[in-house]
Amino acid sequence: MKRREFLCTMVAVAALSVTGTALAAGESMVVYKDPNCGCCHAWADALAEAGFSVKTEDVADIDVVKDRYNVPADLRGCHTAVVAGYYLEGHVPLQAVTRLLAEKPDLAGLSVPGMPVGSLGMGDSPSASYDVMSVGRDGIRTLYQAVRPKI
Repeated sequence: MKRREFLCTMVAVAALSVTGTALAAGESMVVYKDPNCGCCHAWADALAEAGFSVKTEDVADIDVVKDRYNVPADLRGCHTAVVAGYYLEGHVPLQAVTRLLAEKPDLAGLSVPGMPVGSLGMGDSPSASYDVMSVGRDGIRTLYQAVRPKI
């Protein structure tokens, strides 16, 4: 019985991995960032490895970009990405990005405020604990995904 459960789990994980890569294939993303930020490069590289076509643009005043996409001041992170009409603010995990693109909800974007330790591009620690917030086009915020320790 345990072997069957293990095999079913592995098949499900593999299917989700392939689906996420398939969703990323062909999607173009622009990442706006400060030229001196290394964690932004790590996040962008992870998205590129997942199959996104990623272009990074260094900007002197990142707040101009955040204002253009109406990212709420209290939900801002260190970089802003734009993909398929959505913004991705900060270190949004790959799983949340692929879910967003698969479901295509009526949202302005997703945000991981600040720079949480263990988030994608910030060490990817199994003890990471942070929230991914969605922001509707009307400005209403809801919890989109809770990332909690895997330990």
